Amino acid sequence: MNRSTLIFKGGVLRRRIFGSGLMGLAVLTIGCSVRQSEAIHLSLDPPATYRAAPEKSTAAPLPQRWWEAFRDPVLNRLMETVFAANLDLDQAVARYAQARAVSRQATADRLPFADVEGSAGRSRQLAAPQNVTGSSYDLSAAAGFEVDLWNKLKSRDRARKLELEASREDIQALYLSLSAETADLYFLIVEQRAQLDLIDRTVATRRVNLELVERRYREGMVSALDLYQSRENLASARSERPEVEARLATAAHALAVLSGAYPDAGIGGSLAALPDLPEAFPTGLPSELLRQRPDIRAALLRLQADDQEIGAAVAERFPSINLIADYGRAGQDFGTSIVGVVWNLAGNLALPVIDWGRRKAEVDRTRGVFDEQLARYRQTVLTAFQEVEDALVEHRTAMEAIQRIEVESAAAENTLRLSVDRYRDGLSDYLPVLTAQTTLFNSQTRLLSARRQLVVARISLARALGGSWMAAATDGRIKAYDEHISSVEAN
Repeated sequence: MNRSTLIFKGGVLRRRIFGSGLMGLAVLTIGCSVRQSEAIHLSLDPPATYRAAPEKSTAAPLPQRWWEAFRDPVLNRLMETVFAANLDLDQAVARYAQARAVSRQATADRLPFADVEGSAGRSRQLAAPQNVTGSSYDLSAAAGFEVDLWNKLKSRDRARKLELEASREDIQALYLSLSAETADLYFLIVEQRAQLDLIDRTVATRRVNLELVERRYREGMVSALDLYQSRENLASARSERPEVEARLATAAHALAVLSGAYPDAGIGGSLAALPDLPEAFPTGLPSELLRQRPDIRAALLRLQADDQEIGAAVAERFPSINLIADYGRAGQDFGTSIVGVVWNLAGNLALPVIDWGRRKAEVDRTRGVFDEQLARYRQTVLTAFQEVEDALVEHRTAMEAIQRIEVESAAAENTLRLSVDRYRDGLSDYLPVLTAQTTLFNSQTRLLSARRQLVVARISLARALGGSWMAAATDGRIKAYDEHISSVEAN
């Protein structure tokens, strides 16, 4: 019998083993730190203010559930649908469950283990003067424990817990990203509907103009060139529709899939005009961004986990001690019955002597991983500030563009009206009308695009600033996942 274990005669014997053996050496579990954690700091201090932010908005609190400021019930319902059914969220929660299981495993490695083993058999052995047939059995229980002298197991346990926290931050980052993507697709659909309405109105206007040209042509007042140009202008307006319809359908399909459904061109409500935006979102203080952005928090947690991995790798270079206690009962009957209690109490000491630099190389590897993650953390912070500044600049320039295009569009309307009047009175040919029609259509199209760009900038700003509303949504999603798993296991 190679190994025995603590056994069914057991309850009292098990307590005796732990009391006299492992618990007597429990003082060794207080481990010693063989390495201090790395100091983590940014390469640059955060700026005091955002350069592109209006001064009045810098100190205001950040909005929660930012999309509700649009006061659009369809968008609100759509957002809840995406949060409930999105499959990327399902994957993120499942990854969190995996990280939680790995964390529990790392915690279990720090605790004593206990196994029960048993075997029984019957065999025939050669003997003189005749062969002997007999039975044998053993039943035992074993307990073991690795003494964490150098905090190797503690460091790994801490690393897994930090990675678990980072995985939860990943879910919050995904909620934030999905809210922005949903709103972006929703208002893209609204813009395309507005573009279709503009095309239809333009087609109707040019059809009226064509009727005027045809009447004047029949009366011999204009040449065939005017007629052909007017027909060409009408056909040009009609040709714009298929491309816009394709963009509308593509955006609707993407929004449906984001909602966990098959592509559906009818999703997204029926709103056909971009909304008037609420007052500008407050930006808060730049120092708050490090706390508001879940991707920054996740990067920092993973950096801290990598720091713990260095500690575990360093501890691997020091001696390790394992304690093992076995207790059981065994017997055999091959002519002579032998039955008795067997036990073993042992300690195992492993001291690295020659490994040709393998453990040292692992320390260097984990340090390299830490340095890589440190650079990634710093880059994540810089990128976050860049996204905020970009969104603020885009918001300001979009507002400026709208103001200028509105002036241009009003001038184009006046030019078209005057050119049509002059053409009707015979004071000019049809070319100024064609030019004015094209200019007006283009300016109105650009105005729609600029208004949506303002909405996009607002959405980008909300995403870049982060927030705290995702925490409750994340907790609810994890709770729902756990309840689902419990119901599946119960069945």
